[in-house]
Amino acid sequence: MTLTAPPPTPVTRPADRPARKRRRPASGSPATRTLVSAVDLDRHRVAYLVVLGLTLVAFCLVFLFPLYWMATGALKSPQEFAQNPPTLVPHTVHPGTYATAWDSMRIGRYFLNTVGYALGGWLVQLTVDVAAAYALSKLRPAFGRVVLAAMLASLMLPAAALLVPAYLTVTDVPLLHVNLLNTPWALWLPAAANAFNIYVLKRFFDQIPDDLLDAAEIDGAGRLRVLWAVVLPLSRPVLGVVSIFAIIGIWKDFLWPLLVLQDPDSQTLSVALSRLANTSQVPPTQFLAGLVIASAPMIAIFLIFQRSIIGGLSAGSLKG
Repeated sequence: MTLTAPPPTPVTRPADRPARKRRRPASGSPATRTLVSAVDLDRHRVAYLVVLGLTLVAFCLVFLFPLYWMATGALKSPQEFAQNPPTLVPHTVHPGTYATAWDSMRIGRYFLNTVGYALGGWLVQLTVDVAAAYALSKLRPAFGRVVLAAMLASLMLPAAALLVPAYLTVTDVPLLHVNLLNTPWALWLPAAANAFNIYVLKRFFDQIPDDLLDAAEIDGAGRLRVLWAVVLPLSRPVLGVVSIFAIIGIWKDFLWPLLVLQDPDSQTLSVALSRLANTSQVPPTQFLAGLVIASAPMIAIFLIFQRSIIGGLSAGSLKG
C-alpha cells in the first residue's frame, strides 16, 4: 500500500493579500488634517459661525472703514466735516466736490503724469527683470548664484537705507555724468532692477522644460528668439502679476518721487496732492476727493485682477 502525502498548503504572501481600504469620512471626501477636526466643527457649529462672522466684521472694519471714511468725507460740506463728534453718514451730500477738486487742483494733469510714469516704468522694469530672470534661469552664467543671492539680500535692507545712494546716483549717473532729476528716468531706472520680481520670474522660468528650448534651438532659433517665441508665451500668468506689481508700485510711491521730482509740473499725483494740501488753501473735503480719485484706479485694478495675482504667484510653484 502506497501512502500519498497531502498536498502542500499554499503560503499566502503579503503581496497576494488584499489591500486594506483606507477609511474615509462619512461625507466621502479624503481625510485631511486641520486645526479643528470635522467632528468638533459639527459639534460646535454655532460657535464656529459666530467666530467666523466676528472675524469677517473685524477685518471689514479694519480694511474697508478707512476707504469709506475717505469717500464719504469728500461728500460732506466743510462745516459738517469739521463737526465734533464727526458724523458717520453725511447729512447733506455734495457730489460736486469731486468735479471742483479735479478742476481747482489740476488733478487731470497730475493724473496723466502718473499714468505716463507708470506705463514707462512698467515697460522698463519688465524688460530688465525678464532679461535678468531668463539669464539666471536658462543661460546659467558664471557666478549666477552669487548674483541671485546678492539680489535677494537687497530685499533685507529697508527702503529708507537706499534713498541716499540712489539719490546720489540719479543726480550724477556713473560714467555718463548726467543729472536725471525732474525726468522720468529718475523713477524708471531705480525701479528697473526689482529683486522680488526677478525672483518670481526666475522661479517660473525654472519650471519650463529645457526640452522645449532645445527643440527651438535645433530649429535654428537663437537665445532671444527662444525667449520671445517660447518662454514669454508660456509665462503670461506670471508676466501679468509682475506687470500689476510694477504699475501699482510706481503709482502709490510717494517718498522717492518727492525727492527726484521737484518741478511742480512733473510731479506725480500723490506728491502734488501733498504739496497742494500744505501750500494752498484747499478745503479738506476737496483734498479727500483728490485722494479718492488717486486711489480709485489701483483699487479697481486689484478687484479686477485679484484672481490673476494669486494664480500667477502660485503658478510654477509646484511641479507636475
